[in-house]
Amino acid sequence: QVQLVESGGGLVQAGDSLRLSCAASRRTYRMGWFREAPGKEREFVALISWSGSITHYADSVKGRFTISGDNARNTAWVQMNNLKPEDTAVYYCAVDGTGLGQFDYWGQGTQVTVSS
Repeated sequence: QVQLVESGGGLVQAGDSLRLSCAASRRTYRMGWFREAPGKEREFVALISWSGSITHYADSVKGRFTISGDNARNTAWVQMNNLKPEDTAVYYCAVDGTGLGQFDYWGQGTQVTVSS
């Protein structure tokens, strides 16, 4: 089992920045962020793979969001800059805790609201 604690959501204006944090209770293989907007399906945002510190982003956030992490502290962050109203969603942290390539543990979600 892996417990995840997320923090950093909030209400901001368009163009502002936020940083989300996710702390896992033990070491994992990958950590990622997903988001779910009202009436839409959950979508991938960004991930970091501890092996080689590889990162990957959704096209919609490239150049604006940066994911980073500290494997020794089982923690990852996503710095979100130049936020847009369409970034409004519940953001979920997820981890691959088994090394099988799936995000199999999920956080409770944190709300990000961007006003225009």
